[in-house]
Amino acid sequence: MGFLDFFREDIAIDLGTANFLVMQGDKVVVDEPAIVAYSRSSGKVLAIGRKAMQMEGKAHEDIRIVRPMKDGVIADFHAAEHMMKGMLQLINGGKRKMGASFRMVVCVPSGITEVEKRAIRDSAVISGARELYLVHEPIAAAIGIGLDVEEPNGHMIVDIGGGTTEIAVIALSGIVCDQSLKVAGESFNADIVHYMRKHHNLLIGQSTAERIKLEVGAALPELQDPPDDVAIKGRDLLTGLPKQIHVSYMDVAFFLDRSLSKIEEAVMKTLEMTPPELSADIHQTGIYLTGGGALLRGLDKRISARTKLPTHVVEDPLRAVVRGTGTAMRNIDRFQFLMR
Repeated sequence: MGFLDFFREDIAIDLGTANFLVMQGDKVVVDEPAIVAYSRSSGKVLAIGRKAMQMEGKAHEDIRIVRPMKDGVIADFHAAEHMMKGMLQLINGGKRKMGASFRMVVCVPSGITEVEKRAIRDSAVISGARELYLVHEPIAAAIGIGLDVEEPNGHMIVDIGGGTTEIAVIALSGIVCDQSLKVAGESFNADIVHYMRKHHNLLIGQSTAERIKLEVGAALPELQDPPDDVAIKGRDLLTGLPKQIHVSYMDVAFFLDRSLSKIEEAVMKTLEMTPPELSADIHQTGIYLTGGGALLRGLDKRISARTKLPTHVVEDPLRAVVRGTGTAMRNIDRFQFLMR
């Protein structure tokens, strides 16, 4: 280790639409919602992460709640800069070496443009990055679940995040064919809000929709081990009064059917684009589901029934991408697919 290496911290970042994760070494040191709360009058950052999320839907007019990421890329540069700075201050409880800088590996969607890459680079440099590398999310997810992306065998990854669904066939350290779809966790929440309004005349917020998705979210109307119905409170659109109803997993499967059908179609399209030799590999190994959307009950069975291929929900799918990004960080000199 050189003298300058002592003042450098190596970190891996999953800069997601819904969550901001940081890995240092082999440990996740930051796992917070990607959200910032501002004071409109002073412009001061009031809270980031979980504290800001607790304010969402409950804030008065002086508090502005911002989600800096949209569809996997930076939508609000100013908010993203403050969020990244605040999140990095959480590393080691805010205790950093004097004058320390960061060497970062950040994962990005496979369909990202050069302008969007530049926005991420600028935010990282302002936050203290001395060296910055980018890695595509499907490759990071494949590494995170233990696949050897450098070998000539093909692997198919379906990463359903907060803003985008990344579908890719990977071989020889690269993406052979892929689809990037702006249908993911936030789309599921919007579907739940829409259908609760349409079918139950009940107005709910994003936090309540997220709770419904977590507690009774399902991709199939018939499950072997169904969850109990969940009691949901909101505002009755007819009377204007608070109201409570019970929501079942069958309701949610109906709500999400249209969005899930779009993901299925994108998977089928990617399979049609796959070279025949790699198709043979995928027929043997199957499809790997990562990201928070992979936790929808019965999603693996639904995709397997459509594609006639074995479909696996990986272990701890929420952190697969950041684990892979962390592995790329530790092998930065070996992996040729990292982008400067």
